Amino acid sequence: MSGDLERRLADLVAAVSDGEISAEEALAGEHSLSALGLTSLAWIRLVDAIEDAFGVDVDLGGDLSAFDRVDALAAHVSDLLDTR
Repeated sequence: MSGDLERRLADLVAAVSDGEISAEEALAGEHSLSALGLTSLAWIRLVDAIEDAFGVDVDLGGDLSAFDRVDALAAHVSDLLDTR
């Protein structure tokens, strides 16, 4: 599941960045999503897309380090899915 979840999230990153960041770049994990150029607007779009796609509520008041890389984001979303 983790690989599938990471792929879905990488696809969302590509979509919300309007293709500026490819899913492959996001999956590679060589750089943080911010370093790859994910803008603040794209971050908000990503949170909305995650909430819509997975039916979870992302708390932006907490630790946002889960949004640095797709693998960490997948772990965070997986935890959210487990607790709903």
